[in-house]
Amino acid sequence: MILEQQQQQEQQKELTQKDQLKWLRSLNSKWSDYPEWMTKAIKSGWTPQDRDYNKINPQKWTRAERMMAFIEQECHVPEGNLLGQLITLIPFQRMFIRAVYDNPNAQTRRAILSVARKNGKTSLVAPLVIGHIIGPEAVRNSQVVSGAMSARQANILMGAMKKIIAQNPEMTARTRVTTGAIRSITTNVEYGCLARSGSTAQGLSPSVAVLDEAGQIVGPRDAFVDAIVTAQGAHSNPLLFVISTQAASDSDLLSVWIDDANRSSDQTTICHVYEADSDCNLLDETQWLKANPAMGVFRSVDDLEIQMSRAARMPSYEATARNLLLNQRISLLSLAVPPAIWKKNGTKINEELFLQYPVHVGLDLSQRSDLTAAVLSVYDPEDQTVHVKPITFTPFDTLRERSERDRAPYDLWVKDGMLIALPGTHMDYDMISSALAKETEGMQIATVQYDRWRIQDFKPRAEANGFASGAEWIPVGQGFKDFSLRVDGLDSLLLRSKIRHGFHPLLNLGASNAIVVADPSGNKKYDKSKSSQRIDTLVALAMAVYPLSDMAEVPVFDVDTMII
Repeated sequence: MILEQQQQQEQQKELTQKDQLKWLRSLNSKWSDYPEWMTKAIKSGWTPQDRDYNKINPQKWTRAERMMAFIEQECHVPEGNLLGQLITLIPFQRMFIRAVYDNPNAQTRRAILSVARKNGKTSLVAPLVIGHIIGPEAVRNSQVVSGAMSARQANILMGAMKKIIAQNPEMTARTRVTTGAIRSITTNVEYGCLARSGSTAQGLSPSVAVLDEAGQIVGPRDAFVDAIVTAQGAHSNPLLFVISTQAASDSDLLSVWIDDANRSSDQTTICHVYEADSDCNLLDETQWLKANPAMGVFRSVDDLEIQMSRAARMPSYEATARNLLLNQRISLLSLAVPPAIWKKNGTKINEELFLQYPVHVGLDLSQRSDLTAAVLSVYDPEDQTVHVKPITFTPFDTLRERSERDRAPYDLWVKDGMLIALPGTHMDYDMISSALAKETEGMQIATVQYDRWRIQDFKPRAEANGFASGAEWIPVGQGFKDFSLRVDGLDSLLLRSKIRHGFHPLLNLGASNAIVVADPSGNKKYDKSKSSQRIDTLVALAMAVYPLSDMAEVPVFDVDTMII
């Protein structure tokens, strides 16, 4: 009897999964209003209502409906099984177009759409751009550009646009297509595609710009993107499309933009991000749909099933599958601090604690022109948490060059008081120790946990300037053996949500770019995930919190000396 019940339950489970998969396949195949799972992708902007514009007098069409009509009535599928057929927009595409062009709160200036790979990003962007060249959104004598991270990526969008135009004789007659540009004969709108690897956006003034696969940009800043964005400054209502799969790190440019859109109330930004839940089961088809809104139409369910099954069997492929197929913000490397864990520890710090209780300092001195980081830690006995704050230094004279090299907005952090810029091109330990003495005035410095590198040059200056004069100075080797306990100590505090870092940008930078490497014995230390990124603050943080972690060595008392 029990065996029969178990068999029935298994059969029911199998039937439910098959019915669910069948539903997923058919969901996008017909016109319908936006389902709830789709509207949850809206991170910024308004939630539009869908309607069948074919049943409405064209004179009453909105901007979005004019653009949709242009795409569906004049643009043909550029490649694939549906080659030559008129494009049919599916629900997530219609919702994005409506959100961008019919924004009731403001003129949309930035429109971000992030979906997993193979969900028709190019097939949506290509006709949209054509709509700004010869379609309903064309502005006479204006410029339109698209920027990609490589020449190959730039040619993909350009190639799709050329194929669409070539299939419509009227479009062909109204445009002049050359190797790297498209110009409208009727509106004199000029379009050009740029590649970050070889093109420059200097001298351009585009009213509409597209950033293709911006998730590939490492770091929170990029000179190529800055050039395109600033080039739009001459227009009162410029429009920037950002179409991409998510970036790997919270500190990468696309992530910074998405998070800003999510937190801010900027009505000019539309942001739609289709992503699976962070802790989802790789084989959950409903999670596939959350990241793949074109699933069952031009995103193959069978292909997804094969790739996700492989990721479930092979842990080495899981990170890639989560990033590219589930559109999750996850590094393809083993990050030292998972983003979700770091966010759980982002509570604002209490500055008063540093003047009330003993403070520990983690000190990571830099080479000639990098960052020097001192991280302060203090224990709050009330809620048993550790509050931390960095004091970070960098040379002023090379600030711009290193901002570009490291792809980090050092200049903005200096302006906001988050980073201290010292005069000159090299680190001056006298200035650093003097500034640290001033920043820690009134604090009881218990220990300074330091990297031995150049400490013989720094410590005499610290003593002369009165920094941590009564503290115990403790050397910390940066190899596997000595640093492994520091890694474990920080991990223990983070996993129990006992750290309070307040999302300081310099700490964010270190946490989002460090990976953990281990020796054959299992000892661990931090390494850089990218050669252009700094992890100095995370190294200093691990040293600073170690005395307050459960990994710290417990003092051994001589019982005999306690007997009177």
